[in-house]
Amino acid sequence: MSKEKPSLYSYFRSSASYRARIALHLKKIDFKYEAVHLLKDGGQQHALNFLAVNPMGQVPTFVDGMNVISQSMAIIDYLDSKWPEPRLFPQNEAERASVIEFCEIINSGIQPLVNLKVGQTLEKDLGATEAQVKQWRQGFTVRGFQALEKILARTAGTYCFGSQITAADVFLEPAVFSAIGLGVRIEEFPLIKKIHDRLSQVDAFKKAHPSNQPDTPLEN
Repeated sequence: MSKEKPSLYSYFRSSASYRARIALHLKKIDFKYEAVHLLKDGGQQHALNFLAVNPMGQVPTFVDGMNVISQSMAIIDYLDSKWPEPRLFPQNEAERASVIEFCEIINSGIQPLVNLKVGQTLEKDLGATEAQVKQWRQGFTVRGFQALEKILARTAGTYCFGSQITAADVFLEPAVFSAIGLGVRIEEFPLIKKIHDRLSQVDAFKKAHPSNQPDTPLEN
């Protein structure tokens, strides 16, 4: 009997889902795409059937048999343990910590502050205008990118950490996609732009791009 392939609950525009998709494609894991639209029907992440899978009502969520993992960092760590090639977190302790640090600047210092839920809260509860929300998002993105650029000055080679793609690259590319959408001038961050230009040519990153997902609107 063939084992059922794993599933990824994803939204095409979600940067966290984008990270998980990149990792899955890098490792050439065949998976089922389960679309969860964060805007349709009042937000499909609030539906009871999805909350039964992920009580936080967030994407991505990865289901592998009886194992249900949410949060992109945890998903990628799980993938690295079960499908170690190519390894995305270095085995050397110091190098692994440095890659996680880079990822967490994006995961904790940028993305949570610029995501859809925060923007909706600023508008609904605090009366912020669309322009003010955009300025908020740009500000936190630029601040984070300034920090990443300084780290890359020490670590960058072909990719974020030398010549091999790591989780740092997996986190960076969705952050760049989001930043461009916010109108941030990527040219002001030459190392980030250089790595982005290279990653955009890698097949796994192309397959994971928001424009290539089953739930991407035709007009997008």
